[in-house]
Amino acid sequence: MNLQHQVLLSRNCSSTVSLLPHNSSSSFNPTTTSSNLPFGSSSALHFNQQRPLSLPHKFKHTTFTAKGAALQTIAAYSGGDREMAPESPAKELRRILQLPGVVQAPACFDALSAKLVERAGFQCCFTSGFSISAARLALPDTGFISYGEMVDQGQQITQAVSIPVIGDGDNGYGNAMNVKRTVKGYIKAGFAGILLEDQVSPKACGHTQGRKVVSREEAVMRIRAAVDARKESSSDIVIVARTDSRQAVSLDEALWRSRAFADAGADVLFIDALASKEEMKAFCGISPLVPKMANMLEGGGKTPILNPLELEDVGYKIVAYPLSLIGVSIQAMQVALAGLKGGRIPPPGSMPSFEELKEILGFNSYYEEEKLYSTSSSQLSPERYGSRGPFSGIWSRTLRVKITGRDGFERLDVRIPAGFLEGITNIVPALVGVNIKQLLNEATDEMGGKLLLDFNDTIGDRIQVFLE
Repeated sequence: MNLQHQVLLSRNCSSTVSLLPHNSSSSFNPTTTSSNLPFGSSSALHFNQQRPLSLPHKFKHTTFTAKGAALQTIAAYSGGDREMAPESPAKELRRILQLPGVVQAPACFDALSAKLVERAGFQCCFTSGFSISAARLALPDTGFISYGEMVDQGQQITQAVSIPVIGDGDNGYGNAMNVKRTVKGYIKAGFAGILLEDQVSPKACGHTQGRKVVSREEAVMRIRAAVDARKESSSDIVIVARTDSRQAVSLDEALWRSRAFADAGADVLFIDALASKEEMKAFCGISPLVPKMANMLEGGGKTPILNPLELEDVGYKIVAYPLSLIGVSIQAMQVALAGLKGGRIPPPGSMPSFEELKEILGFNSYYEEEKLYSTSSSQLSPERYGSRGPFSGIWSRTLRVKITGRDGFERLDVRIPAGFLEGITNIVPALVGVNIKQLLNEATDEMGGKLLLDFNDTIGDRIQVFLE
């Protein structure tokens, strides 16, 4: 039986909203005096009670509490066997932005980092032009990366996750006509939202020097072009309008442009590089029905770093963390490379185990699904993992690799399947050139544990390899 339910949203302003499952054919249409959707507004919300919002089944029978609001769910069951159709990424993002509280959205730069954001339990994420330029080109975010490269990277990201992704559209890569092409391309790439800014070309990172913005008229026209592109594509992609005029011109100019962007149809407003909490409050006070985005630039930007509850108090709805993932990745790789140069692999605890890596990347689910299509001649066998002849009898046994430093302290003690020989030199570079497979072949009939290798490497560490 399919479940249909209604949810009543009781607010201090005494308004109610009907919420139905994803398969409802009705669409959300808040009755406001503006064309903008009132995501996350904490007051003055008036909804058309005849048009239901969608709410996933995981929220039924749940009570949400937030400042100034209590969401109470009341389930009413009826028949039906249809499965609920999944929401589009944009609809899912709009639903998320309607939930109580501030929405945290870390910035990813490739498919793997996006997958890790999803696995960590975040509801959505951004792509960071700064980080993509760094990861894909190893170049600064100064306008080097192109529309085509950003769309290609974005498509890989959106295909890797099920959470909504907001794409960094930079300045639209040209005039209003280019903006339309950019929006349509991001829609096809699977983005739930697109962030567009008012910088000139070449654009620059928001917290760096030398930024310039286009005229007021051109800035507003870019947002109008984005809205038109959305309509022409029959899409509901969320348009995040960013201005860099706070640093390029003044706070007053940034506030003026934000109001104009809201009037032009932007769904979310963003002033980058605000310099104080007072400026942030002034920003959140304009166009109250349109949600505001905060950018918590890690490591020393111009904007004060506030925690999510503080940002909610100020009036923000969504917060981006643009550099956390690329920053820690760079530092971790630098530390690992310094160790490898000295002949040491990353110590246990500093990186996932091989089993954890396989789980993250989906090996286990792949093998389970693969069984559905296996035949008598394609069953899983040791040969698939590089094991043949007499070696195949012990492919599933375990190799234990132990390294004891010349100072007497244990450096490493790991176990890996004997069938995965190709990866052992990635763990212990000192084993390059050692014929481990031959040693295993000779130990085919050995029962129990056996010491295969025991030697000191060039820096004096003792390396032992056991067959268990």
